[in-house]
Amino acid sequence: MNANTIVWAILIITVLVSAKGFDDYAFFERYKFKISSILKGKQYERLFTSGFLHVGWVHLLFNMITLYFFSNSLIYTFSVLIFVIIYLGAILAGNLTTLCFSQKDSQYNAVGASGGVSGVIYSAIVLTPQIELLVFPLPIPIPGWIFAIVYMYYSIFGMQNQWGNLGHSAHLGGAVFGLLITIFLKPELIFVHGLYIILILIPIVYVIFTEIRRR
Repeated sequence: MNANTIVWAILIITVLVSAKGFDDYAFFERYKFKISSILKGKQYERLFTSGFLHVGWVHLLFNMITLYFFSNSLIYTFSVLIFVIIYLGAILAGNLTTLCFSQKDSQYNAVGASGGVSGVIYSAIVLTPQIELLVFPLPIPIPGWIFAIVYMYYSIFGMQNQWGNLGHSAHLGGAVFGLLITIFLKPELIFVHGLYIILILIPIVYVIFTEIRRR
């Protein structure tokens, strides 16, 4: 089975599971990320299954299109197996981050592959910091490392101030996982792209410091 087949298999499975969730409320409720069900009901599978559910077609298609285009960079550099590990690992890391920061909110619930997609994006950016990204509504592409820094701060402040109906903590956790595992797999990147990595890591150090002070 070639790499392209694996990527398409992930996309198709996610679309099918999400479509099932759109039409089946009980299915959606059973497998979404819900803190009370995870901590009290010990339904730990929700840490993964929620990554295959979405709130609507726009949410789903945006995540899947982004995942498809960024998957090539990871597969070319590593392998299809490493790509899958980074993607699924980032989903888990994003949900664990949410669990950590929102554990007192027993009614908190969420769905979406955004944590996994964030991990894949940040992995690709660490590999090629100068990669150009088109970000709506900006009329021109911006370097990946600038996007990584800005989006990291956005996720941190969004998480701390509960901006909008978005899983900022999942985005943050997934991004950090993608960043760190890529450095672990290719430590030479520290010497090749050290400055970019340091700049991207600064927001992570900031959030760790501020959360320690809060607690």
